[in-house]
Amino acid sequence: MAPATSVRHEAGLALAEPCLEAKADAVARLARRWRAGGLAVGGDEVALVPVDEPGRPDRPSLVAPRHLPRRRTTTVAGRVATLHALVHIEANAVNLALDAAHRFAGLPDEYYGDWLRVAEEEALHHRLLVDRLADHDAAYGDLPAHDGLWQSAVRTAHDPLVRMALVPRVLEARGLDVTPGLRARFAEAGDEATAAVLDRILADEVGHVAVGSRWFGWLCDQRGLPPVATFAALVDEHGVRVVPPFNEPARRRAGFDDAELGALARR
Repeated sequence: MAPATSVRHEAGLALAEPCLEAKADAVARLARRWRAGGLAVGGDEVALVPVDEPGRPDRPSLVAPRHLPRRRTTTVAGRVATLHALVHIEANAVNLALDAAHRFAGLPDEYYGDWLRVAEEEALHHRLLVDRLADHDAAYGDLPAHDGLWQSAVRTAHDPLVRMALVPRVLEARGLDVTPGLRARFAEAGDEATAAVLDRILADEVGHVAVGSRWFGWLCDQRGLPPVATFAALVDEHGVRVVPPFNEPARRRAGFDDAELGALARR
């Protein structure tokens, strides 16, 4: 890494940290320093962490999705497996937010502040879910996981426009659609504590998708591109599935307008 201290440099150091607790501490320190006005953004001199080598713990083992256990919240084992999958998603989400701040140069200062805030909130979600796993006498790494979410970072590392379209506005937006049903299933199983955590996550994730929408729109404007048509073209180009039914109220709050939701529903 480059010796000069900057937001992008420090985000790279946090991204490369394999210990998740140390990573969360680094994110909190970095966000405080940024809000205090003590750091420049950093430009092309920042040495980038290879996108296929983020800092991650040795466990869980990563396998193909078909090798993962079935997750049915009607059983304790199924709820543990579901919680483990959610912890893994949030661990990747911290890295995705850090990578968004680290990898892409030349964007407005507000862009970097937005993604540091997202990283902070994803780290909180991770900790809350780890605590719920512990309440079930389980820990992150006890079960295998898959690497599909991080592979989206690898595929979009060349262009922030593509990253904003396909990570927050596709993958994270999918969480807006499925979390209410998942929350209901945990509540039906009597796990109100996890249901409450999912309420917090859903509320924050609306803001995270809105960050992606904001910067996707900004980048389209800078390049003279129509946002709705460009988003649809990128979804097609990259073979990404956007599957209804949609949580339309949450998606509207996150930056999808009625015309875009209608176009997605017709796909």
